[in-house]
Amino acid sequence: MANSRQLSPGIFSVGAIDWDRRLFDALIPLPDGTSYNSYLIKGREKTALIDTVDPAMGDVLIRHLSQLGVKSIDYVVANHAEQDHSGAIPLVLEKYPEAKVVCTPKCKDMLIDLLMIPEEKFITVNDKETISLGDRTLEFIHAPWVHWPETMLTYLREDKVLFPCDLFGSHLATTDLYVTDEEQVYEAAKRYYAEIMMPFHTNIQNHLEKLKGYEIDIIAPSHGPAYDKPSFILESYRSWVFDPPKNIVVLPYISMHGSTRKMVEYLVEALSERGVTVKQFNLTNIDIGKLAIALVDAATIVIGTPTVLVGPHPNVAYAAFLANALRPKLQFVSIIGSYGWGGKAVEQLQGMIPNLKVEVLQPVSIKGFPKEADFQALDNLAELVARKHKEHGFA
Repeated sequence: MANSRQLSPGIFSVGAIDWDRRLFDALIPLPDGTSYNSYLIKGREKTALIDTVDPAMGDVLIRHLSQLGVKSIDYVVANHAEQDHSGAIPLVLEKYPEAKVVCTPKCKDMLIDLLMIPEEKFITVNDKETISLGDRTLEFIHAPWVHWPETMLTYLREDKVLFPCDLFGSHLATTDLYVTDEEQVYEAAKRYYAEIMMPFHTNIQNHLEKLKGYEIDIIAPSHGPAYDKPSFILESYRSWVFDPPKNIVVLPYISMHGSTRKMVEYLVEALSERGVTVKQFNLTNIDIGKLAIALVDAATIVIGTPTVLVGPHPNVAYAAFLANALRPKLQFVSIIGSYGWGGKAVEQLQGMIPNLKVEVLQPVSIKGFPKEADFQALDNLAELVARKHKEHGFA
């Protein structure tokens, strides 16, 4: 394998690029494909493999190891039990039967359950525990709930390389070993954070604080390119998890006969006139990842829905479910929409977002097409949102 896949002397990227995958976990859109990064570290006495790949591409990993002339592997470090990183461990153990799987105690239990790896193949490590490769030292940093409960990060002390598995990753298929297009990677990494990491942002705050004690020259995640300028992604994450929300309203909506659409159009203009940025999403045809990205920085979500069989439109219900699951830093929520003869869309939507610790601003629910009094109610809502944002100092 070409030396271009070498992060630094004796450290090789041996994973697989998945150019064609467009859906992850049968749920998350992958507009740019992804990669499953695995890293081989050759020490003077021992050799370690950091994570593996999705089982569908295990043959690529084995081929890359063979191209490097790898005869034996002493340790397979499993930072995370999810199968896109752990799924090829059985294949690696079959090829290199002397290898031991290094992971947290909780990860061991999960790998036994998920992959039926024999218990005797494991070495479990505590937080801050180390393993020597001879001239190189692996330090294991427990990081539960990034984004599963068993996760850890691996730090290669002498080379100052952090292998954080999913943390700092991006779903991006690219042949670039390191980031070359920061704008593209920023978008992909923010999408990745929004869809996968945001529900655990308070845990990630703690992990970022913990990492301040480490000198890091390279961050090599398990999806997307590595960072040879780690401040780029570290500062981005600190902004996403620590910064207060911005003066942004996210407005996902559906309109079946035009009434709710008219309300949305009027409210967007009313908010804009008051200096509030609006990100509007028509849920009939949307990349749900774009909505997740918008939620990272938003202070308010206003949900627009018609009434379907006395409740919200199913697409709107899904958007509310998503916002509730992702737990963004939202401070306010409101609901607007139209009904024909009656219903409980507003009440049902409010009941679907218990995880959002938000102030509910007066919903605007109207009968039929909006009339003068309804437009005034929307003006009042826009004025209230703008005032709340200003009072809280959202820039």
